[in-house]
Amino acid sequence: MTTHKLHPMALFRLMVLGPLLSCERLQRGDVGRIARELAQRAYDIPGSRRCHLSEKTILAWYHDYRRAGIDALAPKVRADRGHSKLAETVQHAIVAAKHDKPRRSIRQIVRTLEASGLIAAGTLSRSAVHRLLQQHGLSRPIGSASEPEEHRTFTASTACSLWYGDVMHGPRVPFKGQIRKTYLVSLMDDASRLIAHSAFCLGETALDIEGVLKQALMRRGVCARLVVDNGAAYRAQTLQGICARLGIQLIFCRPYRPEGKGKLERWHRRCRDQFLGELDASRINSLEDLNARLWAWLEEIYHRTPHAGLNGLTPLQRYQQDLPRIRTLGPLATQLDALFHHRVLRLVRRDGTVSYDGARFEVPYELCGRKVELVVDPHTARVIGVENEDGKPLGSATPLDALANLHRVRHKPSAPTDSSALAAPHTARTPNLVEIAHAAHYASSKD
Repeated sequence: MTTHKLHPMALFRLMVLGPLLSCERLQRGDVGRIARELAQRAYDIPGSRRCHLSEKTILAWYHDYRRAGIDALAPKVRADRGHSKLAETVQHAIVAAKHDKPRRSIRQIVRTLEASGLIAAGTLSRSAVHRLLQQHGLSRPIGSASEPEEHRTFTASTACSLWYGDVMHGPRVPFKGQIRKTYLVSLMDDASRLIAHSAFCLGETALDIEGVLKQALMRRGVCARLVVDNGAAYRAQTLQGICARLGIQLIFCRPYRPEGKGKLERWHRRCRDQFLGELDASRINSLEDLNARLWAWLEEIYHRTPHAGLNGLTPLQRYQQDLPRIRTLGPLATQLDALFHHRVLRLVRRDGTVSYDGARFEVPYELCGRKVELVVDPHTARVIGVENEDGKPLGSATPLDALANLHRVRHKPSAPTDSSALAAPHTARTPNLVEIAHAAHYASSKD
């Protein structure tokens, strides 16, 4: 009889084996059949976030119990536990790398040591690094950004058939004498995990999202579906109009369900760890500088690193496999700028001008008093022209030059000719109220 304290995992495994061990007589094939049934159940596994066991695991526990009883169900302790076989210089480098950047992942630590020449590529296992960090109390707690990638049961069949769009908070950077917060706007391809385009912006408005989408279309082709959040920026009519003209189906996630874009959320964590985590923010001198570093990291590291969810392929390799099937802009490339133009309703003043973004623009003078659609390029703050509500061009719009107008020859209505005046029939003029009052006053004064 066992009198020492039993390991909690041994008790749990014995509980799982209960239906097998309680059978008095087992026929041929019963063990395998019952094990398969047990593998279909959900369990609260101690120390694990998993809830299912494999049939092979259950059978191994069953045979261990039959061989040596409940003691055989306790977890085996490694003979070399607490001892690392890594060279001391490598151990010190791993611990120092973790101390320097606590959010560094194991993969990033291994890559850093390989880049420094301290170890040869492919010679340091991730498990050895993990055990060393555990010994020093430096492994991350459950729930941090180092969790394994969450695998989804769906994936797009080809590149550019499904994109995800989302925004992540970024660092603060100098901008026009101020320190401004940035937002990382990104579009990811589902099939290849390739980032179609990503950029740090000073806001998360529809205009910022449209700017990233425009670059993605030019660089990677036209996607069939675009999955975005329910926010006001994504529901803007301008973005919906752009997608409609390009034949892109715009899909909105259900509120408070970020797992709908799990692959992009996972990439955000990688970006925080491997890019922002390694970034020295004190050396970033502008928004352009931050974006240049981001794009270099994307093209040289992220897109060229084998991805676990792509059977060892890199995002760039997986994307290039589908190049013949990707829909390109084609003739639309010459009209792309026009597709991203905005239309804003304006009333033409009596001096033939309209206002936009704090400036005034002159339009054809005959439009005075009418409401028109001002066509603008919001990405360059350039006014293109004016249209009517049906989209028909009504003329150009030029910046107001008040000094030039001082010497401009005005167009005046033509006066009626003498012949026309003679031809007009003579009609008696009706006196106005002032004349009637004056005549009445004059008549009363004579009396």
